[in-house]
Amino acid sequence: MPDQLKIKLSIANRVYPLTINPSQEEGLRKATKKIEAMIGQFEQNYSVRDKQDVLAMCALQFAAQVEQKSIDKEYVNEEVKEKLEALNELLQTHI
Repeated sequence: MPDQLKIKLSIANRVYPLTINPSQEEGLRKATKKIEAMIGQFEQNYSVRDKQDVLAMCALQFAAQVEQKSIDKEYVNEEVKEKLEALNELLQTHI
């Protein structure tokens, strides 16, 4: 494993040692910060004391965001496709 980087990330008061490609470091560190911020929000807003529950809520939140982006992308792609088809029909009538 040439050019691998060993890092440690702390999530919910646990340290996770990882061996990664250097190109992944920034994304992993940003994700860790987002998770920690979300944990803080859930603990403050919902008085949740069990870290397992908080982590499950974080996982659900992130998964929902990913799914929503996928749904939004499908909608945009369909809308673009419809507009391109309409434009193509318009061009065909003038050719």
